[in-house]
Amino acid sequence: MIYIRLFLEFFKAGLFAIGGGLATIPFLQDISRKTGWFTSQELVDMIAISESTPGPIGINMATYVGYETANLAGAIIAVIGEVTPSVIIIVLIAHYYLKFSEHPMVQSGFYGIRPAVAGLIGAAGFEVAKISLFNIDKYLLSHDVFDIINIKSVLLFTAIVFLLNKYKKHPIYFLLGAAIIGIIFKF
Repeated sequence: MIYIRLFLEFFKAGLFAIGGGLATIPFLQDISRKTGWFTSQELVDMIAISESTPGPIGINMATYVGYETANLAGAIIAVIGEVTPSVIIIVLIAHYYLKFSEHPMVQSGFYGIRPAVAGLIGAAGFEVAKISLFNIDKYLLSHDVFDIINIKSVLLFTAIVFLLNKYKKHPIYFLLGAAIIGIIFKF
């Protein structure tokens, strides 16, 4: 039963997360709420690891969640669930694209999808920022405004944005630096 649920949850995420990548995060949050397979903090950690490793974030997340939930078989089934919609859609699009690519309705459809993808990515970014920069759980318990801000994370975020703009180095240097700082100070 767990294998069927893993497949279906990740199939749905793969089917509706148009644009992939960060657009899958709202669907992963929904999986977390419905199943309890991982917490919000684990999701943020998984995103950080998935963004730091090669490969699409959805595949990395499906692998991690599937493995944590049902070992190797769960990882394989979750990944199959995640990629199946894309394979089906790509085969269908490839078959019909040349025939209909210039049709105004097709072009309008692609034009309309862009803001939806931007909205999904923006919502995902907001959720990640909310979890990593703010201590929402502490605020809900004490209602003290100063408990809501994770000062160390906000300072690190600000420093990285400043350094990225100033030095124009490859982002991997900043990821490695932030990982080392996080390990040393255990944010």
